[in-house]
Amino acid sequence: QVQLVESGGGLVQPGGSLRLSCVASGRFFRLGTMAWHRQAPGKLRELVAEISRDGDTNYADSVKGRFTIARDSTENTVYLQMNSLKQEDTAVYYCRTIDYFTSTPYWGQGTQVTVSS
Repeated sequence: QVQLVESGGGLVQPGGSLRLSCVASGRFFRLGTMAWHRQAPGKLRELVAEISRDGDTNYADSVKGRFTIARDSTENTVYLQMNSLKQEDTAVYYCRTIDYFTSTPYWGQGTQVTVSS
């Protein structure tokens, strides 16, 4: 069982920056790919960025060049550095990972990011 806890959301003006963090805890031996998704009101949840155990990354076209995903050396924490934020980035951001051996997916509870002047 894996618990994911996100932090770092909040209110920021357009053009500003935020850094999200997600810490994994619980009973597991190894985590697979870690990712950030987001869901805006009235819209489907979408992938924002993901990072493999080897450090390979993938970004949604809408955030390329503005967001950076990173994973710490212990591989239990994933970050999302968000720069040049736009109003359309407003959403609840969710952390996701999978158990490396069972492929069971796990989600965090989400953290609200609001971009507004």
